[in-house]
Amino acid sequence: MSFPNKEDRLNCWHNRDQYWHCLDEKKSEDSCNSFRKEYEKFCPAQWVKHFDKKREYLMFKERLEKEGYVPEFPQKPRKY
Repeated sequence: MSFPNKEDRLNCWHNRDQYWHCLDEKKSEDSCNSFRKEYEKFCPAQWVKHFDKKREYLMFKERLEKEGYVPEFPQKPRKY
């Protein structure tokens, strides 16, 4: 795939947003699969990888803001 022009980029972002919207509606993976295929079809593979990681990070960040940070292994106070 050659370097995406403006129309290609807009098409990629549109398909990414449709796929993410489907996932946000808590639909099953099967029902979002057609959106995923279009997303992968119109976006370069490296972009798909980047956007997938970005979505994971954004979901993690949102969960932290809602639930707050709770350390998995609470540290014991140091004794000096």
